[in-house]
Amino acid sequence: MHQFFSSRPNKLWVLLSGFFITNALVAEFVGVKLFSLEKTLGGQPVNWTMLGQENLAFTLTAGVMLWPAVFIMTDIINEYYGRRGVKMLSYLTAGLITYAFIMVNIAIWLEPAEFWRTAHIKPNWSAEEQAGMRALVSDYNAAYSVVFGQSQWIIVGSLVAFLVAQIVDVGVFHRIKNFTGENRIWMRATGSTLVSQFLDSFVVVFIALYIGQQIPFVYVLAISIMSYLYKALMAIVLTPVIYLVHSAIDRYLGEELATEMKKAAQR
Repeated sequence: MHQFFSSRPNKLWVLLSGFFITNALVAEFVGVKLFSLEKTLGGQPVNWTMLGQENLAFTLTAGVMLWPAVFIMTDIINEYYGRRGVKMLSYLTAGLITYAFIMVNIAIWLEPAEFWRTAHIKPNWSAEEQAGMRALVSDYNAAYSVVFGQSQWIIVGSLVAFLVAQIVDVGVFHRIKNFTGENRIWMRATGSTLVSQFLDSFVVVFIALYIGQQIPFVYVLAISIMSYLYKALMAIVLTPVIYLVHSAIDRYLGEELATEMKKAAQR
């Protein structure tokens, strides 16, 4: 065991995989919240018209804060640990997300203690303050269920989209690397993300909204395009971060070991 943790490649694997899994898990749970990107940045909704659908804006899930980190980790793991490393970690993450949702649904099913339903109301508050809080959250258990009890179709859609995107990312990444060699990190990292997130954007929305909620296909398609535009922009903007992470890892591993790992990952 001591020998395992004394190995720099092993320690790096634990760090990268832990960060990857944590970001993917948290993204799934915070993703239940939708937010306006334009208003968050202090602007007004773009209100675009696309495919005949009016008033489209960048209304995104809060999970988009974390998915860019997953994109970066996917490319880094691909670079140093290869196809098998990414696929193994992707399947493990999908399994852990499934397990987490099962545990959350069991927690929702548990019968709540009656005092907990209104435990947020403090006895020393005035009648007006208590009434205001009851109007805001009258039942903690109901709020808990709404926040954590995501639609089954959303869960299925996000898991399928995640696995499809990861598998496609691996294939595209290594095809580009076979062509460019060790040069042009930006091309294989950003290029594979652009392709994989194109599929991710459409698969998750199609399953969650078109199949799950029978929303018209054209509207679902327009939403998917808006979502992909954001992800594509993030993939491009974060390209310098990939270079920084690569540089830090190469320094940590040493040039000889880093080169050896990259060659082995390409096999």
